[in-house]
Amino acid sequence: MKYNPHEYQKYATNFILENPIAAVLLDMGLGKSVITLTAIFDLCLDSFKVSKVLVIAPLRVARDTWPLEINKWDHLKELTYSVAIGNEKQRKTALKEKSNIYLINRENVDWLINESGIPFDYDMVVIDELSSFKSHQAKRFKSLLKVRPKVKRIVGLTGTPSSNGLMDLWAQFRLLDMGKRLGRFITQYRNTFFEPDKRNGLMIFSYKPKAGAEDKIYRLISDITISMKSTDYFKMPKLIINEVPVTLSEKDQKAYEKFKKDLVLPLENEEIDAVNAAVLSNKLCQMANGAVYGEDKKIFEIHDKKLDALEDLIEAANGKPVLVVYWFKHDLERIKKRFNIREIKNSVDIKDWNNGIVPVALIHPASAGHGLNLQTGGSILIWFGLTWSLELYQQTNARLWRQGQKEIVVIHHIITKESIDEDIMKALENKEVGQEALLKAVKARIQKGDFN
Repeated sequence: MKYNPHEYQKYATNFILENPIAAVLLDMGLGKSVITLTAIFDLCLDSFKVSKVLVIAPLRVARDTWPLEINKWDHLKELTYSVAIGNEKQRKTALKEKSNIYLINRENVDWLINESGIPFDYDMVVIDELSSFKSHQAKRFKSLLKVRPKVKRIVGLTGTPSSNGLMDLWAQFRLLDMGKRLGRFITQYRNTFFEPDKRNGLMIFSYKPKAGAEDKIYRLISDITISMKSTDYFKMPKLIINEVPVTLSEKDQKAYEKFKKDLVLPLENEEIDAVNAAVLSNKLCQMANGAVYGEDKKIFEIHDKKLDALEDLIEAANGKPVLVVYWFKHDLERIKKRFNIREIKNSVDIKDWNNGIVPVALIHPASAGHGLNLQTGGSILIWFGLTWSLELYQQTNARLWRQGQKEIVVIHHIITKESIDEDIMKALENKEVGQEALLKAVKARIQKGDFN
């Protein structure tokens, strides 16, 4: 296929070419893969500034999306690539092949650097979903940081750089510029830009930005950072957000409230305990969905309210394909028991969904949230169970609501009234604010044109 780039795509590619360190905050659906691959082609095969490129991405994105993009566009045909995914023998074989690009999933970064025995001699690294490196304590971050001085050029791609607040930014930019802009140490960054928020005596549980900290942070990173939102450059398909409330029975609501208050839920011959706030939150989410785990992952079913609502929504779709998002494994089991439904797990599932063969499909945000193009298979998405993660929430919605979608996109949220579901929805809305401020601060300045 011939590549006719939009002006914003040309701008983003040139930004990567002109900046050896580039943070490209691209909204979902703007074509970050082809933008980056076009720059890689120039660097590898035109200007010869780069010889080996390592692309780190979520598993399915590394396995499916990047190879598809390379093979899709005529101007990228001369690029060679090797997919280092599979068992250890398969990964080593792929890494030893002579290619321009080496694709690996982020879970194997530590193995590549510390265990594979293969020299780390990549002069360019692309991190697809840079936000997955936001934890400075993770092995993948520490390993990549160790070899970062060997890398001449680095690109970080994400649409959700600070989904949980500005503290997320430090590790991502520490990898990109080795601490030049936000400091070499997390304590330095925290002390400079944040102050204690929630605390109990000397124990600090969270931090909040100091007055003026946001603007200072954005100014510091602005020279290597651009952001672009799809709504700025495309007439996006119409989006309808819908909440479908369900109400617990009086008995179940009382049990829910009692558990929330006492942290103990008696079920059959077992008691479910919540030892801290995190466990309580998790258990309340499970109860809102209709079941809860006990000892040894035994499942206790509580209600079918969400299953009934899901049945109504599938029926109301009147044969149109429906994508259902679940969170807990017992959600998956109960949904599959109730409906003839197919889980999207591999390349064949993705292809069949996009070809309209799958009438009702299931995905989990953590495994299918990033980078998968599912918009040609349907336009109805149903959240059976919610997530606290704004990043996973936005990315999952963007599987259908993106460029190339021909239909009105309808996103349903099945919400259990007077439960933690309502709190999660509010939290997702509130977290949007801080991230929007960041994206706006580093937004690309391009001459407005007709990009539709």
